[in-house]
Amino acid sequence: MEWELRLLGCWQLLRNGTTVPVGARQQRLIAALALLGQRPRSFLAGLLWPESTEQQASGSLRATVFKLRHQLPGLLGDAAEPVSLAPTVVVDVDGLRRSAEAARAGHPLSARQAERFYSAELLPGWYEDWVIFEQERLRELRIAALEAVAQRCLAEDDPHAAIAAAMHAAAIEPLRESAHALVIRGQLRAGNAAGAHRTLEDFRRRLRDEMGLSPSRRLEAAIGGNSADDFGLPGPLAAKAHADRILVHR
Repeated sequence: MEWELRLLGCWQLLRNGTTVPVGARQQRLIAALALLGQRPRSFLAGLLWPESTEQQASGSLRATVFKLRHQLPGLLGDAAEPVSLAPTVVVDVDGLRRSAEAARAGHPLSARQAERFYSAELLPGWYEDWVIFEQERLRELRIAALEAVAQRCLAEDDPHAAIAAAMHAAAIEPLRESAHALVIRGQLRAGNAAGAHRTLEDFRRRLRDEMGLSPSRRLEAAIGGNSADDFGLPGPLAAKAHADRILVHR
């Protein structure tokens, strides 16, 4: 029997490729075990039933575990304490994390692997505090992976792929300067100094309107050509960016 759990985009449990209906309480316990790993019963009871008394929470967990073991045999690990998923359960988040770590380590990814970072939202519509924390952790991991992909593409002289990856990172976190810096680097490498200028102006406007801040001098220098080495820009591109900036402001 093969179990597959999908938490990206929606909650879905499959057994041998067929979707299995699961109650809300059972869904949350399964998701917690998938994201946090094996945990003591006392931890899970407090996590999933924070507003109940300790006795009530323990009873709710006990009933939930009992139901899972009888309705979905083979999904949970054999041990009664701590509670865990069976080691054979395939979880999509684990695959995404492995791809992200590979990207951050500088390993090449397939186009399909890179595209998974674009819209891999964890359990949308779930608002428990512990879920929100895990959503943010995965969001940060996706951004870091996309930035790593962009950096690798720049190193391999593929600016258009770098721009695509960096733009997706910026879409996830619109106020992240490092993502916009990579977009600008890619645009300059592609010979699109005007586009790089627009990217900077749009970022400057958004940063000012939402945070009352200005971009760093290092980011400004990417357009002006004053710090080409910091941004990995060849001398001719930096000079062209500077010349284009003068033309834009005339």
